[in-house]
Amino acid sequence: MGAIVTFAARLRLHWSHGRGSLTKYLVVLFGGGIGSLARYVASTAIMQRFGGAFPLGTFVINITGSFLIGLLMTMFTERLDWSPNWRLLLVTGFLGGYTTFSSFEYESLQALRHGTKWMGLMNLVGSVVAGYIAVWLGALLAERG
Repeated sequence: MGAIVTFAARLRLHWSHGRGSLTKYLVVLFGGGIGSLARYVASTAIMQRFGGAFPLGTFVINITGSFLIGLLMTMFTERLDWSPNWRLLLVTGFLGGYTTFSSFEYESLQALRHGTKWMGLMNLVGSVVAGYIAVWLGALLAERG
């Protein structure tokens, strides 16, 4: 991730808030590409090293993505006064390409933190159960198609 930050700094990623709407799309695109590549490389390496039936590669990606979104969003919202483009690059782009599980976990945490405990729990349980049903239905449709 240090390489991404260094590269972004070299590109002078500190645009003003109101300018560069196309730039914002390019920042997300760049971050997403790097995040997707990182997910593929890490997951493949983990599965080649450890193998097995359990999807350890995906598990590790989801957990590290959750850690990174907790770290980055806390830094961006509570400690740093950086351009919103950094959040677009690292959170929306990189972590969006790396894993969408991290966004799901962060949103659930925020609901729990802000006193909407049942909303957070409903999001956690509902997303897992509904997601599993959706995957099952999609696979069922593909098998019958």
